[in-house]
Amino acid sequence: MKFTKMQGIGNDYIYVNCFEEQVINPEEVSRKISDRHFGVGSDGLVLICPDEKADFRMKMYNSDGSESEMCGNATRCIGKYVYERGLTKKTEVCLATGAGIKILQLNVMNGKVESVRVDMGEPEILGKGEKVVSKGIIFPFTRVSIGNPHAVIFQDEVEDFDVAGYGTEIEHAPIFPNRTNTEFAKILSRDRIRMRVWERGAGETMACGTGACATLAAAVANGLTDRKAALELNGGTLEIEWDEKTNHVFQEGPAEFVFDGEW
Repeated sequence: MKFTKMQGIGNDYIYVNCFEEQVINPEEVSRKISDRHFGVGSDGLVLICPDEKADFRMKMYNSDGSESEMCGNATRCIGKYVYERGLTKKTEVCLATGAGIKILQLNVMNGKVESVRVDMGEPEILGKGEKVVSKGIIFPFTRVSIGNPHAVIFQDEVEDFDVAGYGTEIEHAPIFPNRTNTEFAKILSRDRIRMRVWERGAGETMACGTGACATLAAAVANGLTDRKAALELNGGTLEIEWDEKTNHVFQEGPAEFVFDGEW
């Protein structure tokens, strides 16, 4: 199986062109190939597939083998992959995901995709002021869906915070029957947020595109920021905007090739 490793501000996945390759039992492949000691090392596996209604379809699997509906950083990487590897000449790409069809706007310069702006659709604020308990501490959170579940927690300290310790308990809390992604965020200003993320099925990652979108939506819903802000993640910064006219949230950032290989 030929593959390409890519990363979007540190959120790294193994990408397989399923126009040419066939992946049997992708859940098991994702568990093995994602292992950072005995495999290639990644946050999961992403399959780039044909689709009847869209230009391409994304299927993604977390490093624990569970399938996920959506990944914002992976959508940007797919945009770069399909354009630079000659699968399309379009600079506006329709990508089918488990969370619906997403529109990718490719910023191309000299034949290279410099950045990708993704229309992530309408965020759903499913609840404010809910509470979850982890390690005896009560965390108020805002429940948001960007096609996948998020619990956004605003607090004063994120740099030295035990994301792994609290994140794993919150992910499996009974109030989240399908588990959840958890964002621990600090408001820096009306247009800047610092965020760390515990991803469902993957653990703490360098970045999460859907998590950044969920965090901005939660911040706006709670009156903490404006509708456009820079989200500072461990791996870099994403520009997020919740457009008032369309009610859609957009994320923009880079995507990079790391290397090609064969498994």
